Amino acid sequence: MSDIGDLHRSGYSQLKRLFDIAIGVMMLAALVAILPIIWIGNLMANRGPLLFGQLRVGRGGRDVRVWKLRTMTPSTIGSTWTAPHDPRITRFGAILRRLHLDELPQSWNLLCGDLSFVGPRPEQVHYVSELREKLPFYDLRHSVQPGMTGWAQVKFRYAASEADAFEKLQYDLYYLRHQSLTLDLRIVSRTVRSVALGHGR
Repeated sequence: MSDIGDLHRSGYSQLKRLFDIAIGVMMLAALVAILPIIWIGNLMANRGPLLFGQLRVGRGGRDVRVWKLRTMTPSTIGSTWTAPHDPRITRFGAILRRLHLDELPQSWNLLCGDLSFVGPRPEQVHYVSELREKLPFYDLRHSVQPGMTGWAQVKFRYAASEADAFEKLQYDLYYLRHQSLTLDLRIVSRTVRSVALGHGR
């Protein structure tokens, strides 16, 4: 595996941070513009808090609170792995997920530096406690800034079990070994294409 410390002492980390800030500003502007529509939709088919924050494990094993628009019934969020066509997802929440609008509040995480746009997707704290005991090298994911999207997200289906988490770990380790601006741009391109085609989660 390449020396991650050397990589992040290079200009790569500075350029990546500038990109994250630019994306964060654009996402925040989009969120502000559509917030009235989301608020109305929430009242009609997604009653409950508009936002929810969930603790995830970030770089160095530090807990970070990741913000999203709520898409599930309030009492069931984070109780089990999320599956395709999960019955906990509300009608309006399904639309937010399909259009990836539920991710817009993470603009705050990007601007604060808790997340990068590209990197291993941060997992919930209680899942990390289980997975690090069962999957060798799992904690290597936490040696870099977690991301909103990553190599595992564009190469693998939605993770809904420990077996899926193991498969996604292989892609995360590949990213750690080969991370570069070229790979980041490739991931961004695939992510944009997925969003444009309306591939939901």
